[in-house]
Amino acid sequence: MTEHDITLTVNGTERELTVDARTLLVHAIRDELGYTGANVGCESSLCGACTVRMDGDAMKSCTALAVQADGAEIETVEGLAEGGEFHPIQEGFQEEHGLQCGYCTPGMMLTAVDLLEENPDPSREEIREGLEGNLCRCTGYQNIVNAVENAADSMGSGAVADGGERPDDRPVTDGGETADCGEVPDDGTASGGGEPE
Repeated sequence: MTEHDITLTVNGTERELTVDARTLLVHAIRDELGYTGANVGCESSLCGACTVRMDGDAMKSCTALAVQADGAEIETVEGLAEGGEFHPIQEGFQEEHGLQCGYCTPGMMLTAVDLLEENPDPSREEIREGLEGNLCRCTGYQNIVNAVENAADSMGSGAVADGGERPDDRPVTDGGETADCGEVPDDGTASGGGEPE
């Protein structure tokens, strides 16, 4: 089998490796370089568990050969945190309980980061559409959507983590935290405890 020397810049670190011509990018990242955040799920681009960002765009790393990524910049979930601080999407998943078994979580996070870069103020429907290529085997999509809204809010987009966009005149409760309040009363106030006041 033919081998190729390739260079990948993974999470800012240049790595050189030798791969077989048929090695999938996900296997090169996981098995050769040890970045295990990209999970191997379906190996047919259906589940999104292997999602990474290549040259700034989310992509399913089971759909590309490692040799096709030669020279590319790859970002895995391990590269999201900086200086020991979680990325807002990681905080969102933590705060909104956006994971269950966690298998899909790295792919969901990287797809969400890509979505929020393209659309910093997505509606819930746009979040669902943006994540539709990533499957959660536990079917916990509600909290995943909440997590992306939380991240959007943290990143300053103005989205609310409870099902909609914040009207300009509605005050933020809980000192800037997003509220899980269901419906917003007509007077524009909402508590952070889950029920409208």
